[in-house]
Amino acid sequence: MNFTRWSARLPGTQRRAAARTEPVTTDRRSDGAVPAARTQPITEDTSPVPAVDELPVRGVLDRVPALVALVHGPDHRLAHINDAYAAAFGARPVGRPAAEALPELKELGLLPLLDQVLRSGKPRTLKSRKATDGRSYTFTCTPVAEDAGAGPGVLVFATDVTDHAEAAERLRASERRQRETAVTLQRSLLPQELEQPDDLRIAATYQPGGTEAAVGGDWYDVITLGGGRTALVIGDVMGRGVRAAAVMGQLRTAVRAYARLDLPPHEVLQLLDGLATEIDANQIATCVYAIHDPNEGRLMYASAGHLPILVRDENGTVLRADEPTGPPLGTGGWMHASGSVPLGPGSTAVLYTDGLVERRNEDLDEGIAALERALAGATGTPQVVCDRLVRSAGVTADHDDDVAVLVLQHPARTGADGELFRNAALELLGGVEAAPRARAFASGVLTSWRFPVELHDLGVLAASELVANSLQHGTPPMRLRLRRTDRRLIIEVTDGDDHLPRRRRAEPGDESGRGIAIVATIASNWGSRRTPGGGKAVWCEFALPS
Repeated sequence: MNFTRWSARLPGTQRRAAARTEPVTTDRRSDGAVPAARTQPITEDTSPVPAVDELPVRGVLDRVPALVALVHGPDHRLAHINDAYAAAFGARPVGRPAAEALPELKELGLLPLLDQVLRSGKPRTLKSRKATDGRSYTFTCTPVAEDAGAGPGVLVFATDVTDHAEAAERLRASERRQRETAVTLQRSLLPQELEQPDDLRIAATYQPGGTEAAVGGDWYDVITLGGGRTALVIGDVMGRGVRAAAVMGQLRTAVRAYARLDLPPHEVLQLLDGLATEIDANQIATCVYAIHDPNEGRLMYASAGHLPILVRDENGTVLRADEPTGPPLGTGGWMHASGSVPLGPGSTAVLYTDGLVERRNEDLDEGIAALERALAGATGTPQVVCDRLVRSAGVTADHDDDVAVLVLQHPARTGADGELFRNAALELLGGVEAAPRARAFASGVLTSWRFPVELHDLGVLAASELVANSLQHGTPPMRLRLRRTDRRLIIEVTDGDDHLPRRRRAEPGDESGRGIAIVATIASNWGSRRTPGGGKAVWCEFALPS
C-alpha cells in the first residue's frame, strides 16, 4: 500500500501531519543562496500494512463509550473490538468469522443485518435487544471501506439502553394492568351468566375495543319474565371511560327493574329515556328492548336509535327489523313505539352494537348488509353463530371499538324433544258452567301429559282459582292456556279487563280475596301483565321434577 492510499484512511488531522513529513531535498549553494525547492517523486511504500491494532484508529475506537466491533469480508471476520466490548462480552479471537468469534451477535440475529449492510452499503439499526450479558443494547451497523485486501467491512456500535428498556417495560406492564382492570370492570357490569329460558337458546359475546385502558358503554342482558316470556336487551352508551361505564351500569340495572313490571317494550324505553336524562343530560345511549312470547311466535321490540335486529328464519332468509325506531335515550320528548317480527321455531335473531358493523370510510348500511349475508349462512348453536359473525366482521384483538353481540334461537321441536313442549287452550264463554269446564279441561290435559298425581291436582287447583278470579273481576273474552316445557308447567288466563290483581290478606269473614293467595302459595311463581288489546293475563308456573 502506498502512502497516499494508507493516509487516505487516516483521520483528517493525522493525514495532514503525515503529509508534512513527505521527504523534500534542497541544495544550498556556496554563496548561501537557497535554490527553489525540488520535490522528489513519491515512491511506493513496500512496508507491511499495519494491522488495525497498530493504526491510530484503535485509540479512537477504544475511547468510544459504546461497544464497538469491526468485521470484514463476506463471512464478517473479526478485525477489532474495543475495550468496552471486551469488558461486556470478554476477549474475542481476531480473524475468525463473526458466527464463531461473536456468538452474542449470532444469538441476537444480527448476522443477517451485517449481510444487508454489506450488500446495500447503507447503515442499519436494531433497537433494544437483550444480549447474553443480561443488558439491552441498540445496535447500529455502518459500512466501512476495504482494508488491506480484507474486503469491505461493517463497524458495529452497541449502545447500552438497559435503563430505557426497563423503564419502557415497566410502562407497558402498568398499561397492561390498567387495561386488565378496565376490562374486569367492564365485564363485571355485564351478566356473569346468561339466563337460559325454556324456549330459547342464547349466547353472547363482548370484546373491548382498542388497547388503551378505557372502559366502554356496550351492554346486553337476558331477563326471564315468567309465563314463558323472555326480555332481551342490548345497548350502547356513547363515548368511553368510567363515566360511560357508570351510565351503562345504571341503565342496565334500571332495565332489569322496569322489566319486572312486565311492560310493553316501548313503555320500558320511555322510562329509560327519562332516567337517562336525569343521570346525565349530556350522555346519549342507544338501546333495543325486545320480548319473546312463545305463545305468539313473535319478537316484540322497541328501538331507541339502535341498529336493527336481524332475524334468520328456518329457510335461511334474513329479515331486517328496522321499523319502528326512535331517537336515542336521553334526548327526551319522544314517544317510542313497539313493533314485532316473526320468531318461530327454527329461527335465529341477532342483536348487536355498532362496533360489529361500523368501519371508518365505509357506509354503515354496507356493514349491516355484510352481517346479513354472514347470518344467512351461519348455522349451529348460538355460540357458534356468535363466533362466526364476529370473525366474518373482521373483529380482532386490536379492534378500535367495543363489540357486543347477543344471539338467540327458537329451536325447532321435532321427535322426542318436541313431545316435551306442548300447548293447550280453551275459550271461556262465561257463566256458571265456565269454572267446571275449565277444571275438567285442565284435568284432561294434565292427565294426557302424564303428570304425577300431586302435580296434576295442584295444576287443576291453580287453573280453577285463576278462572274463578277472571270470572269475578274480568270481562270477556276469556281464555285458559296450559303450556308444558322441559322444565315447567305454565297456566295462564287472559280476559278483557286491564285491572291487574294483587295478592292481599283475606280476613276470616271475607267471601273473596283468597284465590290469588292460594295460587301464590302452591305455585313456584306467579304474575300478571297487561296485554296489547287492553286486557290482562294472569299466570303461574310449576317446576317439573328433574
